[in-house]
Amino acid sequence: MNKIVTSGKTIEDAVKQGLAKLGTTEDKVAVNVLEQPSKGFLGLIGVREAKVELTLLEPPTPAPEPASVPSSNRTPSVPHSSASVVEEKSAGGEKDPYAEAASFIREVGENMGLDVKVEVSHSKDHTVLNISGQDLGLMIGRRGQTLDALQYLANIIANRYSDSFIRIVLDAENFRERRKKTLEDLAVRLAGRVVRTRKEVTLEPMSPQERKVIHSKLQDHPEVKTYSKGEEPNRRVVITLKHSK
Repeated sequence: MNKIVTSGKTIEDAVKQGLAKLGTTEDKVAVNVLEQPSKGFLGLIGVREAKVELTLLEPPTPAPEPASVPSSNRTPSVPHSSASVVEEKSAGGEKDPYAEAASFIREVGENMGLDVKVEVSHSKDHTVLNISGQDLGLMIGRRGQTLDALQYLANIIANRYSDSFIRIVLDAENFRERRKKTLEDLAVRLAGRVVRTRKEVTLEPMSPQERKVIHSKLQDHPEVKTYSKGEEPNRRVVITLKHSK
């Protein structure tokens, strides 16, 4: 079995299920998103799970050399590209992992009926792929869930073409910074509630990146502290008093 279609509540869940069934790792498969997840009308009617197709990548196989050709006139064999690879390597060398990730994002946008552009910006610790265009709400999703799923897949694709680990952050319409500001304001507001009521507050489940924003914002607060509880994907931040009275 070298190809499988799996479903899950999110694209990441569907990919994980497929990897488990194939008994392999992310760097050894090609991922094709067949259906985006949808919560349906009012989050109740017409719920649709994410559906992905995983195809095992086969190592390049060198072409056999004709036995009748003398060694002095023999032409070096050229490896055949795997059928799962969308494009062949350029004559100048390896593919650019960032260009491949950006191409994937543009293709997803096209499948959603969107005309998007992707700008690549490098920094010391990571590379940002910034999406621009009209009606990007579909690619961002509720509280950035779709954007996070696309970021996960973009990292898989980019690292497939890189000899060393690279980290990609996917952004659209400055969503990451706006979401960070929203979470920081929420942290301050809830910390004030904890101080007033003397009762701890448990937030809704968040991604590790969003939990980190809450922890960082309140780490120097004089009266409250934070910690996380629960298991992924339902892990939550708790804000409580440093010293009970």
